[in-house]
Parts: sequence; C-alpha cells; structure tokens
Amino acid sequence: MIETFATSETQELLRQLNVLLEQELRCQPKIFGLRIIESAHDNGVRMTAKLRDFEVKDLLSLTQFFGFGTETFSLAVNYLDRFLSKMKVQPKHLGCVGLSCFYLAAKVTEEERNIPLATDLIRISQYRFTISDLMRMEKIILEKLCGKVKATTAFQFLQLYHLILHRSLNCEKKKHFNFERLEAQLKACHCKIALSKAKPSVLAFSILALAAEEENLLELKETIECLQIHSKINGRELFLWKELVSKCLLEYSSSKCSKPNVQKLKWIVSGRTARLLKHSYYRIAHLPTIPETSS
Repeated sequence: MIETFATSETQELLRQLNVLLEQELRCQPKIFGLRIIESAHDNGVRMTAKLRDFEVKDLLSLTQFFGFGTETFSLAVNYLDRFLSKMKVQPKHLGCVGLSCFYLAAKVTEEERNIPLATDLIRISQYRFTISDLMRMEKIILEKLCGKVKATTAFQFLQLYHLILHRSLNCEKKKHFNFERLEAQLKACHCKIALSKAKPSVLAFSILALAAEEENLLELKETIECLQIHSKINGRELFLWKELVSKCLLEYSSSKCSKPNVQKLKWIVSGRTARLLKHSYYRIAHLPTIPETSS
C-alpha cells in the first residue's frame, strides 16, 4: 500500500485525500438528470447539453475577468450541474441560474473584499435581470441544494493528486508535470456536460494519468497505480474516462471549438463604469489555450 512507504508529509496528503474520497458523493449532480439534458433536442423550451456548455464557458469567462481561482469556477459548475440535474430549467432562465451559482461559489471560496457587488456582476455579465431576480434565484438554488455549499470538487482532487505525484519527480521532470497546464485541462473538461457524470476523483485522476503518459513519466507509474488502488478506481472505469478526457482536450485545442470569450466582457466596461468598479476587478487574464509543456 502507498501509506507504507510514504513520508509524513505524504501521509498527511493521503489523510486529506481520504476525507475527500469519503465526502465526494454527497454533493454531486444526479446522473439521470444529466442524461436527460444530454438527450434533449433544442426546441427553445428545454435545457440542452449545448446550452449548458455555453453557460459554463460564460462562467469561465467571468472567473477569468474577476481574477477568481479555479476552485470558484469548479464549485460554480458543481452548483449549476446539481441544480440542472434536479430541476427543469427553461433556457430563458439559464443566465440567472448560472450567474447565481457563480455568485454563491465566489462567496464560499473568495476573500470578501474581492467579491463584486451584485449590480456590477449583472452589468458585466450583460444580463437584463435585476438584483432582486438574482437574490431570489440564489435562495431557490440554496434550497434545492439543501444548503450544501461545501461540495467536493475535481479541483481539490487535482491539487492533492498532483502534490503526491510531484514528490516522486526530480527537479527537471517536475517542469514537465506543470500544475497550470493540468488546471487549464480541468477547466476545459468542465465545459463538457458528459464529463460532469464522472466522480470528481476519477475526472482529476484521468487528467493526471493522461498527462503522465503523454510526458512518458515512467517514474510515476508505480505511484499512479498505488493511488488508483487507494482511490478505488477500477481499470475499466479509468480507461473509459481517460478516453473521454482525451477526446475533450483534443476538441478544445482545435480551432473549431468555441472558447470562452473574456474579450467581450472587456468591451462593455466604459470609462464611467470603470470608475465605479473596484480596482481588483481588472486582474483580467486572457483565457489561455492549454499550456504546452517545457521542451
């Protein structure tokens, strides 16, 4: 077992991993509900996979615009998918639902001084609903999520798995196992509803295992196998999700794929609006293509 040979630091990481593994199924979307969305046809009144994916890309644009962390984005996607998999949401209400999920996630993970005012958030996102609409939707979402806002996310697993595996690499190889790249890959995966059906641990592990294979990091092979057993991920399940993740990342890197557009948010900030908004709102980073590894 991996614990037998682990250092005290790694044992602490494994303890944290055990906590996440024990909690992860408590706050996840209903698979049946996600499948209904995937099978729905676009008739203007039903939620579809395409609409959901576009909304998530908008949330990613907002995450980049406000300089929020990946954990905020990952948590917002968790709230959105849990709500959509439980409720029949009409497309015309999706923007309000998505923005409310984003606002709730920011309140949970970000420092209070960095959280935008509701008026600024609505203005920047270019929606036409009111603050009252946003507050009312927040209340509905919290009710349907049963107040469970401390959800376990794939980002948390990605961090822990990476920290554990990173310790097995020398300095030179560590450059090829870059967390920024893995983080960008997770963001891309969140933009596909099909990957929301994977358990957070499995999605994160699939991304890491693929990256290790692509970089031919043979020294990680044994540790990855031990972590897979420790996380109770069977080989067939891992193979399936690795294939889906690989396909998603290939599509995301293609020129035909629609990317989140941070630029469109920047255009609407007039000089007058800029003077009203907090300075911290301007930590705008262009949404990157997934970083290449060091040569």
